[in-house]
Amino acid sequence: MSIRGLKKKQPKTFKVKIITVDAEMEFSCEMKWKGKDLFDLVCRALGLRETWFFGLQYTIKGMCTWLKMDKKVLDQEIPKEDPISFHFLAKFYPEKVEEELLQEITQHLFFLQVKKQILDEEIYCSPEATVLLASYAVQAKYGDYDPNFHEPGFLAHDELLPKRVLRQYQLTAEMWEEKITAWYAEHRGIARDEAEMNYLKIAQDLEMYGVNYFPIAQNKNHTDLLLGVDAKGIHIYSINNRFSPNKSFEWSAIRNISYSEKELTIKPLDKKAEVFKFFSSQLKVNKLILQLCIGNHDLFMRRRKVDSIEIQQMKAQAREEKARKKMENQRLAREKQLREEAERAKEELERRLFQLEDEARQANEALLRSQEAAELLAEKAQIAEEEAKLLAQNAAEAEQERQRLEITALKTKEEKRLMEQKMREAELIAVKLVKESDRRAKEAEHLKQDLHEAREAERKAKQKLLDITRLNYPHMVKYPQYLPTDTRDANFDKGSIKLDLKDIDLKRLSFEIEKERLDYLEKSRRFEDRLKELKSEIHALKLEEKQSGLYS
Repeated sequence: MSIRGLKKKQPKTFKVKIITVDAEMEFSCEMKWKGKDLFDLVCRALGLRETWFFGLQYTIKGMCTWLKMDKKVLDQEIPKEDPISFHFLAKFYPEKVEEELLQEITQHLFFLQVKKQILDEEIYCSPEATVLLASYAVQAKYGDYDPNFHEPGFLAHDELLPKRVLRQYQLTAEMWEEKITAWYAEHRGIARDEAEMNYLKIAQDLEMYGVNYFPIAQNKNHTDLLLGVDAKGIHIYSINNRFSPNKSFEWSAIRNISYSEKELTIKPLDKKAEVFKFFSSQLKVNKLILQLCIGNHDLFMRRRKVDSIEIQQMKAQAREEKARKKMENQRLAREKQLREEAERAKEELERRLFQLEDEARQANEALLRSQEAAELLAEKAQIAEEEAKLLAQNAAEAEQERQRLEITALKTKEEKRLMEQKMREAELIAVKLVKESDRRAKEAEHLKQDLHEAREAERKAKQKLLDITRLNYPHMVKYPQYLPTDTRDANFDKGSIKLDLKDIDLKRLSFEIEKERLDYLEKSRRFEDRLKELKSEIHALKLEEKQSGLYS
């Protein structure tokens, strides 16, 4: 067979894009596939077995509708695009999520869808409940709270609260994060599937959970009511109140639901009860309402029947899986606890090691400082010893100097005493010399007087001799050459003798006076020299005393 023949026999396909809450997938579908074929392909790709909760939704002409399972995909009124986009969403909601959601993937898809509906404000939730739900969402995403890892600001990029709640309260993002983190820290030890289940258990009690709302009217002209379809029945709401229904029809109390064009009729099981009729805006709306009512009613009846073998097997597997996960979680919790204890012990050991290292480092530094201090002290001791030696030497020298100075002082005192004694002696000598000088002066005065008297006597003797000569030899006075030689000579000799004697005494006396005067001058000169020497010695002693005082 040729390659061309093989190509011709290959079936024609079209592409579809399946959008889940957290992922997108593309598939190639055969032209003859029905909606159930595509739906089963998607469920197999997701590993989903609880298929009865889900459906493929698409939007056409502004209206959301569900892909019919029993009709071909291309025969339905779907968007003309390539690839064709479908949203894989939960079409029907369980009454009790903890009992009906068996698979983890089912639970996870419900969690993501309900969370998105709350954030998009399709389901109303009080601010307190939104904070609690946000804490479970954070636990499911990040695991156990760790203050060392989950630092302030780690939720800055996560959408956790509806915008209505953020607008309602004047709180900053940091304040909301603090509130969420306070609840988040209390969920320690809760696994991801448990956190998601706790989220759904809180959400299923909200008034708008799992309700599909449609605008209706009691007559053809006015649309003043809302019809809600959920897992428990059909509810009639006022247009402004989606929380409390004005009237409700439980699935167990409904006998029949039918529509004709835009009119929809609900017949209660009690034949005596009033039949409820209302009008919708389009025929398609009635078809969609009827489709949802049939699906929810089927699930309502199934829950109240004995589970099928498949459901029993799934529940048994779910219980085993939960038990296994519980054991696994307990094992992981124990391992985590042991790991945390080991980490704490490690941190404690590291802290202790760091402390010991720090202590060792400090001890080493202290040892180095002690060694340096010891070396410094040794150097100081050596310097002190040298200084002590030097001081001892200086002290010895000072002692010697002191002794020398004492000796010098003693000598100085002795010399001073001797000098004072010499001065006193000099003063005494000076006094004596003055007295002697006075005595000598007086003697010289007497001698001078005696000399004057002697000269006066000599003069008088000469005069007397001349007078005698005149009396004896008057003629010879005028003419002494005529005197007899002998007489003249004899008389002259006598006179000469007397004169010579007188002259000799005068000369001797003059000589003695002159000699004494010279002796006195000599002694005076020596005494002045001695006085000068004493003054010089006294001045030198005074200088030495001043120097000794300064040195001391």
